[in-house]
Amino acid sequence: MSQTQNEPQRDRPWLIRTYAGHSTAKASNALYRSNLARGQTGLSVAFDLPTQTGYDSDHILAKGEVGKVGVPVCHLGDMRTLFDDIPLEQMNTSMTINATAPWLLSLYIAVAEEQGADTSQLQGTVQNDLIKEYLSRGTYICPPKPSLKLIGDVAEYCYTNIPKWNPMNVCSYHLQEAGATPQQELAFALATATAVLDELKPRVPAEDFPRLVGRISFFVNAGIRFVTEMCKMRAFVDLWDEICAERYGVEDPKYRRFRYGVQVNSLGLTEQQPENNVYRILIEMLAVTLSKKARARAVQLPAWNEALGLPRPWDQQWSMRMQQILAYETDLLEFDDLFDGNPAVDAKVEALKDGARHELANIDSMGGAVDAIEYMKSRLVDSNADRLNKIERNETVVVGVNKWTEGEPSPLMGEDGGIMVVDPAVEADQIGRLNEWRAQRDAAAVQEALAELRAAAAEGRNVMPASIKAAKAGVTTGEWAAQMRAVHGEYRGPTGVSGSPSNKTEGLDDIREAVNAASDKLGRRLKFLVGKPGLDGHSNGAEQIAFRARDCGMDISYEGIRLTPEEIVNAAIEDQAHVVGLSILSGSHIPLVEDLMNRMREAGLGDVPVIVGGIIPEEDAKRLRDMGVARVYTPKDFELNTIMMDIVTLLDPKAVAAE
Repeated sequence: MSQTQNEPQRDRPWLIRTYAGHSTAKASNALYRSNLARGQTGLSVAFDLPTQTGYDSDHILAKGEVGKVGVPVCHLGDMRTLFDDIPLEQMNTSMTINATAPWLLSLYIAVAEEQGADTSQLQGTVQNDLIKEYLSRGTYICPPKPSLKLIGDVAEYCYTNIPKWNPMNVCSYHLQEAGATPQQELAFALATATAVLDELKPRVPAEDFPRLVGRISFFVNAGIRFVTEMCKMRAFVDLWDEICAERYGVEDPKYRRFRYGVQVNSLGLTEQQPENNVYRILIEMLAVTLSKKARARAVQLPAWNEALGLPRPWDQQWSMRMQQILAYETDLLEFDDLFDGNPAVDAKVEALKDGARHELANIDSMGGAVDAIEYMKSRLVDSNADRLNKIERNETVVVGVNKWTEGEPSPLMGEDGGIMVVDPAVEADQIGRLNEWRAQRDAAAVQEALAELRAAAAEGRNVMPASIKAAKAGVTTGEWAAQMRAVHGEYRGPTGVSGSPSNKTEGLDDIREAVNAASDKLGRRLKFLVGKPGLDGHSNGAEQIAFRARDCGMDISYEGIRLTPEEIVNAAIEDQAHVVGLSILSGSHIPLVEDLMNRMREAGLGDVPVIVGGIIPEEDAKRLRDMGVARVYTPKDFELNTIMMDIVTLLDPKAVAAE
């Protein structure tokens, strides 16, 4: 007998993934194959920002962004290379793609067909959650209502043709990154899920709807308060079951199951003493694995050095080994739920559910998630301000940041700075291949496919069949998205930052006086322009800088994400800005800032101080200062008041000295 009678039966481990992709499809393919060889059990594809926002690699907005935070996929050839020698029929592939999800899934299906796969057997997930893009991540293209329709198109197509595929992954991960409390994360994610199900319900026969409900999955965040986070996951399980049963009448408990994958919190990873992040990642993983009732279906962990830059293959391997040790060396998977009947856990779960129900009722009273986008965005900006205030005031301890800051230098950093740097030549190389692709395809077939795609979108038909045809014809990502833009229009999401001060001005008196003194000398209110050049949509930092500057008495101008350097310089002229602040988290700071600084000088604004914030290695910070940037801030500069005083100093050193 292979198993003695008293030996416990082990549960199957969760899918072990690493979120990966960079530089080129060829380089990413090599990375995937080596990760699979090391024991990874599913793929998780990171796409670069042009691919996520529907631009080809040679678009003006793609400059500096190609291959930085993921892999560029412009057409079928790139997708073919990405999965070369990886049998898609045997894979479970997660693609973190949203606005262009119908398109990337179409390319994936086309490659699977080329491989000879039975596409009805494909397994995986497209994230395809646009509402959180408006709230926190910024890779949206079209307005909310047509975006919701596109989510419905993917779900309807998958239900008929790829029944094992998860067509939509309600993603609360980025809500927590944007400052959401556990109650807000629960409520905003569940409100998004109900908006999607309301869109899907009329599209399928009533008897099939429960099966469609059963394909909706979630992607969540687990933070450092791991008991609360574990209780949050149990609350998610209960609330989703409740919504499916009461709101949608789903009777089979199998279709009411809360199925989720997780990436643990990257927001809490620190640039200071980065080796401490290994412990943070491990503790956060426990929140989503310890409770059997609320255990993740798939786990991907960040690497210890993600606050510094792009992880190397070894860093990703180390995070994967952490999962494997928990799953295979410990006895965790041999036990029933460890927390059932625990009064402290039960009480916390009930409190979280009550808070979430209250917030859900609030959103429902506004007409649901789509109509409540502006409300949810302002709540997140407010919650994030509270979170940062607590760290600044030492009410929240972050080891190595605001307590026990003295430490040995990390030997993990090494000669390469502890991160991987994407070769700047990658962009030109990718553009060369893109031009080659365009030259070799059948131009007439492309035009015909684009006309059919546009007609499908304009007539309200499901765009998936036309998208798959376009993929096979050689259409590019930018061409596909251009049809969606032409039919549905573009959208600029709310910033969540109003012009009027908040009630969080306590302790700002000295700075407000310095701002007033500088403003008096300038002859008008100190004007601070905050800009986000390029395609990086992670706007949390820019929002908090604008929020605090406003509360310090500055006249702020913040128009949100996705601006070209030219647009920012034009705004600086129009607003007569005294200081320009740029936030870039995608690693594209060198080309974007260089372009902006040249344009500032050409416009006669060479004397206007420019400050830059982002995930910027020291070597790059020196290059930026050599270009004329006045100050460079990285995640270690968490004290916003220091940054505010720096802004005044740049304009009026005497006013600060007087303080």
